[in-house]
Amino acid sequence: MTSMTPSRQPSLREGLLLACGRVTLAIAAVLLASTVLIMLYGVVMRYVLGGAPIWGDELTRYLIIASVMLAIGVVWAEGAHMRVALLERRLPPRMATALIHYQWWLTLVLMAGATWMTWHYAMSASMFRTMGLGVSRSVPMLSMPIGFALITLQVLLHGPRPLTSPALEIAPDEEVDEPPTHDDMTGGPRT
Repeated sequence: MTSMTPSRQPSLREGLLLACGRVTLAIAAVLLASTVLIMLYGVVMRYVLGGAPIWGDELTRYLIIASVMLAIGVVWAEGAHMRVALLERRLPPRMATALIHYQWWLTLVLMAGATWMTWHYAMSASMFRTMGLGVSRSVPMLSMPIGFALITLQVLLHGPRPLTSPALEIAPDEEVDEPPTHDDMTGGPRT
């Protein structure tokens, strides 16, 4: 998570965004660690003991999807998704602000719509059961509307402001190290 400067107290909205991000990342990490353990269990059962449980592959698939859906909102709020912010930096301030507001509204509407659509999709699958686990298909599919709802919440808490994006820039006062022009082995010029 991004750290706050020590001299400034985070607002309630920033504090909620930070807390929501920490909780969802912790849950996503637990789900991902569980996935690895279940996969290792399946490998040991299949190649050492001679037979893997049928539910292992299915459960790992659902856990991976759930961990991604939980973590994606935090990644968006931190500006760590792959994106090009060239226009935001190059446009005049007024147009850049309009672009940022447009991107925020578009993201908010799309994520709220995805929450609604995936909720209905998950509920429509409730009459079916999964093959390996034998539970209603709605149970694992609920990770999608929950994930999109968390993204929607994090977009709301973030607000229409620029996303942080790490930039690799060399400051003008920094010098770039040039490779040596002579060869240390022979003492002559490098060829």
